[in-house]
Amino acid sequence: MTAPTTILIATKNRGKLREVRNILAGLPVAFTTLDQLPDLPEPVEDADTFEGNAERKALHYARLTGLWTLADDSGLEVDALGGAPGVYSARYAGRQGDDAANNARLIRELSKVPDEKRRARFRCAVVLASPEGVLATGCGTFEGVVVDDARGSNGFGYDPHFFVPELGMTAAELRPEQKNHISHRARALTAIRPFIERLLAHSQSQVRPDRRDAAF
Repeated sequence: MTAPTTILIATKNRGKLREVRNILAGLPVAFTTLDQLPDLPEPVEDADTFEGNAERKALHYARLTGLWTLADDSGLEVDALGGAPGVYSARYAGRQGDDAANNARLIRELSKVPDEKRRARFRCAVVLASPEGVLATGCGTFEGVVVDDARGSNGFGYDPHFFVPELGMTAAELRPEQKNHISHRARALTAIRPFIERLLAHSQSQVRPDRRDAAF
């Protein structure tokens, strides 16, 4: 397995791209994105877990492009809603990626739930794959509560409604450098980074490395 010079980040979401690039800065590879590889068919993400969807996405694009591919799946789990929206977070209101509609539905669903029962978490799974298979995985969570009033403009998705009691602010009020230390995606990427570094360091070996799993 020869050393890759480029890793594909399998997203078009600019917010995710900023986080991934910041946290993985310094790795001895270049990064490309789906925006730079137009007309690729999208994967079917019908797994019932974040890790399952991230694996499908990473393998799909790795096999289409021949590139090592880093993909994630993440979302919000609200205890009072039985873990919803979960893997449906990006399309909770029906249309993929409609943040305003998704947030509106979330607040509507929680309209009769008292503040003390609005515990929630963001969960993220990150997977690195080559065309031959999964190379590494990382997982991370970020705990908080859902609030009715949107606050902050630094985040995306559900961030403006995700309040972190320990910090006294929402995820959308965090400075990027703060979020890059404590968010679910930051923790998942921090967990997987050592395995990526090891894979890159030893990628001249002809022996395919065993799959590595990391949790944070």
